[in-house]
Amino acid sequence: MANSRKFWIILNPVAGKGKAAKKRPKIERFFNEGGLNYEVHLTRGPGDALETVQGLPLGDDDIVVAAGGDGTCNEVVNGLLKRSPSKNPPIMGVLPIGRGNDFSFTPNIPQELEKALELLTKGTPHPLDAGLVKGGFFPDGRYFVNGIGIGFDTKVGFEAAKLKIKSGIVYVIGAIIMLARFEQSPVIQIQYDDKELTLPCAIVSVVNGRRMGGSFYMGPNAILNDGLLDLCVVRHQPTRRKLLKVLGHYTKGTQAQCDGVFMDRALNFKLKALSGGMACHCDGETVCYEGTELEINTIPSALRLIGA
Repeated sequence: MANSRKFWIILNPVAGKGKAAKKRPKIERFFNEGGLNYEVHLTRGPGDALETVQGLPLGDDDIVVAAGGDGTCNEVVNGLLKRSPSKNPPIMGVLPIGRGNDFSFTPNIPQELEKALELLTKGTPHPLDAGLVKGGFFPDGRYFVNGIGIGFDTKVGFEAAKLKIKSGIVYVIGAIIMLARFEQSPVIQIQYDDKELTLPCAIVSVVNGRRMGGSFYMGPNAILNDGLLDLCVVRHQPTRRKLLKVLGHYTKGTQAQCDGVFMDRALNFKLKALSGGMACHCDGETVCYEGTELEINTIPSALRLIGA
């Protein structure tokens, strides 16, 4: 690596329920002992990572490191892609020290901090696609690198956010609440490339990465640099038991075996709710609660990601 390269570490101190802040000394010790050029920026709240990254005086070979969970990764991605275009795609690294580290799963970034640091300093930049969703709270668009969720799984996340519990069981409770309600699914028209689907959708996933929600493989065959986004649609299930069965398959990535599940991949998507509304998140960021129209586009090789 060139000596002029600098690592800009965007560290979210509250990630991992506050455990991320305690890892700062180990991160700094690693860079100091390696004689590497680096700078740590602690985020102060939602949106701060995005603004910080936008304002960094980046060199062509510099690496911006998201040290936190998926939310930190998303803000770093948006900060990088909202900057003025440069000659080469910006370089991103990840230290997965948050509670949710779904994005880092697909490129096999180690969950152990020491191994992740080794990869960060010795790994190679690989092309990384991004997506852009327009609609809801982001009419001008919000970038993502992991995925979009619409429907049941998104509402589970909304319910979990309302609960004053800081353990993984919060999502189980959210799922129980949503299963008890068993709401009617919106009828959604999905246009992608030269195809079209119209059906009542319990879950719609448009993903670049393979995993969301900690253990659910929404895109089990997704590839981060194939220039396409993977689609997985679950038709409204007639009973709670059948929906629960489909959700169980998501934990193994075998949902394609279930009746009412459709999978494909494409470059661009347009979704329109013909009845009901779409609850949507983007890498965990709320896009809308009852949206009617969304446009999702792939941006091939928008970034470069440090990996093995």
